[in-house]
Amino acid sequence: MTEIEGVQKVEFQISQHSKSAVLFGATGMIGNELLRSILKHQAYQKLITFGRSEIKATHPKLQHYVINFEEIDTYKHLIKGNDLYISLGTTMKKAGSKEAFRKIDFDLIFKVAKLASLNEMSQLMLVSSVGADPDSLFFYSRVKGELEEAVRKLPFWAVHIFRPSLLLGDRTEKRFGEKIAVKVTKRIRGLAGPIMGKYNPIEAKVVSKAMVNVAQQMKSGTFIYESPELEKLSDLE
Repeated sequence: MTEIEGVQKVEFQISQHSKSAVLFGATGMIGNELLRSILKHQAYQKLITFGRSEIKATHPKLQHYVINFEEIDTYKHLIKGNDLYISLGTTMKKAGSKEAFRKIDFDLIFKVAKLASLNEMSQLMLVSSVGADPDSLFFYSRVKGELEEAVRKLPFWAVHIFRPSLLLGDRTEKRFGEKIAVKVTKRIRGLAGPIMGKYNPIEAKVVSKAMVNVAQQMKSGTFIYESPELEKLSDLE
């Protein structure tokens, strides 16, 4: 497929409201917002989600699969559609070790993206993190950066990488330290936002809206978005 043919194909799908989306991580803060945003968007006629357990959401467009992520290869035939959204991830505390963290935040996510690319999905919409850098001295940021480098080499028509800062919103899993940080940053966000730049806290729903909006822009290539740009993109219609 040439780049021009790819653009024509996506334009047709959007105009006909016939795109299919695949979402991994629907139970997380951003993932839950993505679930709502995608189901409401007129460009999508179908949303396929994958998780370790059932989800509460029901919708005519929604098809949810409960899977074993240890055997992700066996579900390759189901990871099909146009736009792949990945908002999977864990924390060092929850993972318990660097090895366990990398197994999820690099190995699993890369495998999902690779399987989708082999099934010729068009676009990857990946939630990464502010500060992601394969050369970072910090393990978390280094893994995120290495993942970004890896997915950029996959044969997607477009790869969109989103690097939100500290997330604001309702989280199922309460993190004590983060809860305190959110209270503090909410107070200074209005005054220090321009100074904080890409480290400025951002609402999860803003990130999700920006991701869905970007998916409709039909831009071929690799793109990276920091929090300030996500704020602007979320307002697009």
